[in-house]
Amino acid sequence: MHPASTVVLLFAAATAVALLARRLRIPYTVGLVLAGLALGAAHLSYGVHLTKELLYAVFLPGLLFEAAYHLDFAEFRASWRAIFALAVPGVAAGIFATAALLVASSHLTVFAAGFGWKHALVFAALIAATDPIAVVALFKSLGAPRRLSVLTEGESLVNDGTAIVLFTIVLTAVTSDAGLGAGAGAFEFLRVAGLGFVAGGGLALVTSHIIKRVNDPMIEITLTTVTAFGSFVLAENFHASGVIATVTAGMVCGNYGAPRGMNATTRFAVESFWEYVAFALNSLVFLLIGLEVRMGALLAAWAPIAIAFVAVTVGRTAVVFAVSAMLRKTVERIPWRWSVMLIWGGLRGALSMVLALALPDTFPQRQLLVTTTFGVVLLSIVVQGTMAGPLLRALGLSGNAGK
Repeated sequence: MHPASTVVLLFAAATAVALLARRLRIPYTVGLVLAGLALGAAHLSYGVHLTKELLYAVFLPGLLFEAAYHLDFAEFRASWRAIFALAVPGVAAGIFATAALLVASSHLTVFAAGFGWKHALVFAALIAATDPIAVVALFKSLGAPRRLSVLTEGESLVNDGTAIVLFTIVLTAVTSDAGLGAGAGAFEFLRVAGLGFVAGGGLALVTSHIIKRVNDPMIEITLTTVTAFGSFVLAENFHASGVIATVTAGMVCGNYGAPRGMNATTRFAVESFWEYVAFALNSLVFLLIGLEVRMGALLAAWAPIAIAFVAVTVGRTAVVFAVSAMLRKTVERIPWRWSVMLIWGGLRGALSMVLALALPDTFPQRQLLVTTTFGVVLLSIVVQGTMAGPLLRALGLSGNAGK
């Protein structure tokens, strides 16, 4: 099948899944992944694959900008300590905890001989980023507390950038003969994150000032599009974090450029445009996740996948409860029921799969790491995504309860 035909098929499948998911009351993204599995098993698609280039060029900038554009800065600032703790030191601690659990299990026969710290750290780093798209949509539909949604989405927006930077640092450290010390690693993280923040914020401020002088919805939509993808490209060209740049650009445009430079009609047009972009990109990326999975390989590796899934979940649990304990006596206190949802809502997604595929072909145990990553992502989306709604209700957090 020609790639163009595949794209048409994917959009048709996304439409059918959206209608069916609404009728069956299952998370839309779970339905998309299952549909992708079915299309892949039937060999009904060809020529379109989830690659690092596609994710970085199309999916990440669009999805990150849309989410950040709609994230209210006042709400983000009210929970910034919790978001920062979960998304920066929390991600680093989660990587170490997950790796330690995997190393402790490495004596089991389900792992290949020679599986050690470097393999565990690389896997833990590439699986660290959370993708709460399915959960945040569910929170909105069931009326979950607004601050819980902000915590979940805000953490994910920041930890995507953190996870990519830490993955790069970890991979460099374990593959380089010279290694990479803790001090050098910390400096590299600050450099990459800081340059990304400056690049995204600077470009968004320029765009916002141009928008003030323009009164044309089509031009202003185009300017936000240039900012979304341009901030990512600009940062990556300077070897900085494109994710952090795009998130910063989205928040600046949404909280500064739009209210000060757009009239009501233009704001509605821009928001409608980005909502559709997010719907289209989400539909494609989750279908492509299903298409990339090979069930035969996953079933053959079910034991390491199960152990890795447990290790990732336990590591996430330790981080969330540690942060909750630290904030217990502050204004950003996280109720224990919210902590449970933050743990269960930490789904893994396309970013982890792409980072796994980007591992060098010569990296030891590469195929095991790729298969395990795909398995954990699939379990995360299907199991956690499906059970998030019932768990939210069981905890009494639906219908704007538990504020």
